[in-house]
Amino acid sequence: MAKKSRTKYIFITGGVVSSLGKGIASSSLGVLLKSRGFKVTIHKFDPYINVDPGTMSPFQHGEVFVTDDGTETDLDIGHYERFIDENMSNKNNTTTGLIYQSVINKERSGKYLGKTVQVVPHITQEIKNRIVNVTNDKNGFDIIISEIGGTVGDIEGLPFLEAIRQFRLESGRTNTLSIHVTLIPYLSTTQELKTKPTQHSVMRLREIGIQPDILICRTVSPLTKDMKEKIGLFCSVPSSSVIEARDVSSIYEVPLIFEKQGLADIVLKHLRLKSAEPNLKKWKGLVRKIKSLEDVVRIGICGKYTALRDAYKSIIESFVHAGVENNVKVDIKWIEAECLEEDNSYKELKDLSGILIPGGFGERGIEGKMKAVKYARENKVPFMGICLGLQCAVIEFARNICKLNGAHSSEFKKNVKHPVIDLMLEQRGVKDKGGTMRLGAYPCILKTNSKAYEAYKKVVISERHRHRYEVNNDYREILEKNGMVFSGLSPDEKLVEIIEIKNHPWFVAGQFHPELKSRAIKAHPMFREFVKAAKKYRNSKRKKSRTTEKKAVSNK
Repeated sequence: MAKKSRTKYIFITGGVVSSLGKGIASSSLGVLLKSRGFKVTIHKFDPYINVDPGTMSPFQHGEVFVTDDGTETDLDIGHYERFIDENMSNKNNTTTGLIYQSVINKERSGKYLGKTVQVVPHITQEIKNRIVNVTNDKNGFDIIISEIGGTVGDIEGLPFLEAIRQFRLESGRTNTLSIHVTLIPYLSTTQELKTKPTQHSVMRLREIGIQPDILICRTVSPLTKDMKEKIGLFCSVPSSSVIEARDVSSIYEVPLIFEKQGLADIVLKHLRLKSAEPNLKKWKGLVRKIKSLEDVVRIGICGKYTALRDAYKSIIESFVHAGVENNVKVDIKWIEAECLEEDNSYKELKDLSGILIPGGFGERGIEGKMKAVKYARENKVPFMGICLGLQCAVIEFARNICKLNGAHSSEFKKNVKHPVIDLMLEQRGVKDKGGTMRLGAYPCILKTNSKAYEAYKKVVISERHRHRYEVNNDYREILEKNGMVFSGLSPDEKLVEIIEIKNHPWFVAGQFHPELKSRAIKAHPMFREFVKAAKKYRNSKRKKSRTTEKKAVSNK
């Protein structure tokens, strides 16, 4: 039986097609409920058999989001944190792999007392345990929102839906709520919206035993009153609970669109909860500012996975947050690192006001990334490196400033003469790939006379890591002697966390992933200052250009 408690549970499913935005819908509802004073968290169930996405290719799955406790999770966890401004943990992401791993471990230790282990009741019970496990968090949440990955009808999602059916039956209808996100496609040939796919999706859900209480309908056009009534009639949902989710220019508009349609009030009425008036002042200010930004700064992201933008989702959103705080819109130019390897003219970089090198794994594109680093260093273009970006910056500096010919990372070249980047001591001997890197939040001590300290305004910070290699301490002396500043170190001073370069307007790189801690209403300090520096650089270039033009005119 599900645990009896005051906690209320909301389950969000998706139908018709994948990638409908269940994560944004979950996050947006979280914002609305939190704005009314409720303690809310969000949980993701992913039907894939991988234990976590840590070993999956970014081209397959997008970015891997890492929590403070070192859990490698789905990118939707990043949306949850950015929207509701709450730290998630290993309790907030559950995969089929984790469920089966736990059940098999229990079976091997004899905890099922000789019974035949089956999907029902053992797998479904483990899923229900995971739902309750979030409830047992020390924070004592009022409302748990659980998003079910995949699409209704997928074979791998059936155990999760069956578990939800059981959970709702055991917990009571006033303690649980089902929201189904679906698609209303538009046929251009007949110029009409079609509700039939939604009807069939809900029919499939009802066959499993789940009657949705609310429908969130993705659409490119407004839903008329008649259309909402038709959808409600055939799906056994009140027309007032058919919520229109039209495409918008910014994902941060979604909570306000839902609020206008009374989504949170419908939810609270069903769950028999009373609340204070919502306080959405900051959120409305954020959206108003995003939509009003006209000034533009162009920043290049030189990466290995640029063909799939979701591989850099948190970085993209961090630039939105940092842009708002600098009154500027960040126009991202995507640069495939491999393409730079053959480009000796640097034409791809010359129109940029800032260059960012993100994280990644493997040798592909490394030389292209180092070309971008060299261009930023020599031309005084604001630069920011993340994880592998820091390592590329160190290698480039070692080769071209310290004159350490052949300097490289031992990750990419065995028996390298100058391994300025080397495998971390605790990583030596590690053979398993999943969840074995340096993961999660670690403290860092900043030098007070540094760009990093100017950004954070404090000496001790905490940032999230995901790496196996680090700056080789054997080379710190020569790097520092030639002008590299180690502005952030681990408390025992054995791990370089942040590097800077002297006599450069803004050249800062971190071994951690700052993008994982940026929030919608609170930009990350490093991104904020990087965008600020890029804006200043652009203004300086414009001023020089105008001065040159004036001189040219006066000389005629």
